[in-house]
Amino acid sequence: MEKILVVEDNKEINRLICDYLSDNGYMTVSVENGLDAIRIISEDKELSLVLLDLMIPFKSGDVVISKVREKSDIPIIVVSAKNMVQSKVEIIRLGADDYITKPFDLDELLVRIESVFRRLGKDGNYPKKDLVYKKLVLSQENGTVTVDGTELILTTKEYLILELMLKNPKKIFSRSNLYESVWNEMYINEDTTIKVHMSNIRRKIKAVDSTEEYIETLWGMGYKLHS
Repeated sequence: MEKILVVEDNKEINRLICDYLSDNGYMTVSVENGLDAIRIISEDKELSLVLLDLMIPFKSGDVVISKVREKSDIPIIVVSAKNMVQSKVEIIRLGADDYITKPFDLDELLVRIESVFRRLGKDGNYPKKDLVYKKLVLSQENGTVTVDGTELILTTKEYLILELMLKNPKKIFSRSNLYESVWNEMYINEDTTIKVHMSNIRRKIKAVDSTEEYIETLWGMGYKLHS
């Protein structure tokens, strides 16, 4: 049974989410501030996912994401009243895996959670083959990515983008290809999500190996592994 941490300072919303998730077969832990969230994520190794409000006391949600991403790649779904595109882009850039705007439907929340777990291979059908490109090794069995032996801290979607590209090393992926394959949603032309994720992936790889290029941008076409 997967365990989910619910970080929400509104007691009624917190209780509502926890009750709903419990009714749908998940274990839940709840806290109401950022300090407790950081502590629980650090201590509880059985946690599978974090539902995180941004406007929480002591440490805001964006600070929580930054702190957690220093040491963990646990999936984080942000639940926030902020509906500006720029806000979403900034949160994704920090390392969130998904973003749901309040008010939200609990059924939609459940679908988003199930989607993250499905992409992580929690359905038991996760393939067990390493994908290798230059100094990068993606372990489908362990769900990890290393460059020259150093593990990268990636979000779920960053991992899935790399996995897709490594499985198709000669293919050119348009933004719509990547978005619809990884997010399972229709691509919106003005969406900047893919650009942000590609920037994050490149930055994380370059921090370990600055001598090689791994992802190439083909202007007007998309992205491919660098030849």
